[in-house]
Amino acid sequence: MKKIRVYPHPAGGWPALGNSALSLLKQGTLLKGGASMLHANQPDGFDCPGCAWPDSSSHKAIDFCENGVKAVANEATSQRVTADFFAQHSVAQLRGWSDYQLEQAGRLTEPMRYDAATDHYLPISWAQALAEIGSQLRMLRESIGADAAAFYTSGRTSNEAAFLYQLFVRAFGTNNLPDCSNMCHEATSVGLKQQIGVGKGTITLDDFEHAEAIFIFGQNPATNHPRMMGTLHEAVKRGCPILAFNPLREAGLEAFTNPQSPLEMLTGKGLPIAMRLYQVKIGGDSALLTGIIKAVLARDAAHNSEVGEVLDRAFIAAQTSGFAEFEAHIMAQSWAEIEAGSGISKAELEDIAEIYCASQATICTWGMGITQHQRGIDNVQMIVNLLLLRGNIGKTGAGAAPIRGHSNVQGDRTMGIYEKPDAALLDRLEQVFKMPMPRKHGVDVVDTLKGLADGTIQAFIALGGNFAAATPDTSNTYAALQNAKITVQISTKLNRSHVVHGQSAYILPCLGRTEADWQDSGWQSVTTEDSMSRVMLSRGRNTPASDQLWSEPAIVAGLAQASLQSQPVDWAHVVADYDRIRELIAQTIIGFDDFNQRVRAERGFYLGNAAREHVWHTSTAKAQFIAPSQPIHTPLAADLWMLTTVRSHDQYNTTIYALDDRYRNIHGERRVCFMHPDEIARMGWQVDQWVDLTSVFGLSERTVTRFKLKPFDLPAGCIASYYPETNDLIPLDHHTPRAQTPAYKSIPVRLSLSNEVQK
Repeated sequence: MKKIRVYPHPAGGWPALGNSALSLLKQGTLLKGGASMLHANQPDGFDCPGCAWPDSSSHKAIDFCENGVKAVANEATSQRVTADFFAQHSVAQLRGWSDYQLEQAGRLTEPMRYDAATDHYLPISWAQALAEIGSQLRMLRESIGADAAAFYTSGRTSNEAAFLYQLFVRAFGTNNLPDCSNMCHEATSVGLKQQIGVGKGTITLDDFEHAEAIFIFGQNPATNHPRMMGTLHEAVKRGCPILAFNPLREAGLEAFTNPQSPLEMLTGKGLPIAMRLYQVKIGGDSALLTGIIKAVLARDAAHNSEVGEVLDRAFIAAQTSGFAEFEAHIMAQSWAEIEAGSGISKAELEDIAEIYCASQATICTWGMGITQHQRGIDNVQMIVNLLLLRGNIGKTGAGAAPIRGHSNVQGDRTMGIYEKPDAALLDRLEQVFKMPMPRKHGVDVVDTLKGLADGTIQAFIALGGNFAAATPDTSNTYAALQNAKITVQISTKLNRSHVVHGQSAYILPCLGRTEADWQDSGWQSVTTEDSMSRVMLSRGRNTPASDQLWSEPAIVAGLAQASLQSQPVDWAHVVADYDRIRELIAQTIIGFDDFNQRVRAERGFYLGNAAREHVWHTSTAKAQFIAPSQPIHTPLAADLWMLTTVRSHDQYNTTIYALDDRYRNIHGERRVCFMHPDEIARMGWQVDQWVDLTSVFGLSERTVTRFKLKPFDLPAGCIASYYPETNDLIPLDHHTPRAQTPAYKSIPVRLSLSNEVQK
């Protein structure tokens, strides 16, 4: 098979710098946005509103990436969505706009209320908006109950806002706290919690400096976590082998030019990142890991004095349970099934095992290419099984590293944004705030949508995010949201969720991460938690886009004051000075003692991780080997393809910055279907023809139309397309068991040439 390279240059380099400048220029914020970037991820600045990659311990004058620039540029944009804008555009008109067009409209500037008679949003005062929302929530609780409302949270929400939000919601009387974690790393949280007792990764950023091997599963860091590329670049320079496992050959994992390396920028040469890139079949990760582990076990069985002991038997005996049963399960799997399921040969799997066994300290990282499958929990737990074999948890330079997306998605969960709270958290909340907390588990994203559809949930409040675009089953999601009696969106930018709304609908505009937040006591800071459990201060500096913007903590406090009969705190008092919020957090959340003092250290503080210390909060008080719960290989019907969804390089989650994806040679188009050119030829089709995609789940079929065929290096039987354009293919019940993570990354589809002509 001929190697396909659609992007002829290393990732990063001058194109990254050039596109960063163009992003600032496009948003009319070249000077303001450029100056802002000098404060991104700096001790005296703000945490980038992009990804959750940790800040470096070294003092870098520049510590941001291309996609961070795009995030800041779009927040600092000169474009405004005012009352005049809404007067000019009906909701019906805006509903016909693309997600890109909605994003480019600009910053929201004042509270708005939907008027059904005119089909327009009309301006409303903050006092009136909060009073009306509070009245409707109180009436709903009194007539039906608190569980008739759901309160969603985005991963960009600060710790302070998230803490107040969960307190408000629980004081309201429900644990209905769905959040974006439900749709991305919930499989990680559930799988790790069962296996090692904590639902977070076990490494720190410093571990990358000591790793002897790094395995990257289901992740495209050059697009989704670009600052990670600098860390990988340094690892390669010191000789650390990096192996990548992903269906698509991504440019960033093949070669990378570090913009902070003068020599590389001068020469234009990039450094190869992945020593080897294995193109696992879509959905074949569990089979892949089974094969690697089986090869490791075989090496151990055949070890001699020259090879030495392969397994860390002392660690396994002292720190784990279930090894014998797990070993028997793995050895019972046939190589034929492993190869068929993974698409990787036995010889290759043995080579991978050799590299793993030669390393005394291995880091395994993963993204949503691992979690967003029906086998998502199995995938996560098999990665941990691999690590446990050689004691690679709680060792310098080794461990589990799930890489989160949104900048504070991990912190939100730490603050209590979770529909299934631990009893211990509720006990502490009751002790501190002297009021009962609801004990019944709430709903996650999937069950929220089901509740909105059947009417058991009638109010939907969103603290950030773009719920309508992020969720699966698009047509039914839209109908469910429109079935709500009231929807409230707390937002910075116009998005799909503002035009797919309930009978009563409100837009409450808030400050962005980069903007100065002034309260009664002065200039405020918030905090975030990165992917590796470090908590740091963040202080915006830009002049707010409008003098009518409120901070997220202030909006939450206002909603609580308007909606609750019994108040757990003096909301105005705590919002006047965010140190007071952090004092409440210190009293309530484990690990936050002396919060205000500790977070003011230059790099904040590390929360710690019990599993890293070999303290296992599991049912056996040990780390657990757990065999996959599902078969490692389920053959597709001959007429089906396996589709995975991806993000473009000009996209962050649901936010579309532009219509290009230069690393995949896509320009001005998002409705594309990536397929290996040999497969296109086999079907008798041609590049740039239009195809329709039909998902097949038993007797259920859903179709999305007009996707342009584009060549890309993918395994046979596998195709890819952009999210969220393909979300309508995914029924709500296509998710990871127990975690209910929607399986965006493995969708069985049928393809056909489109009957529609290009418009």
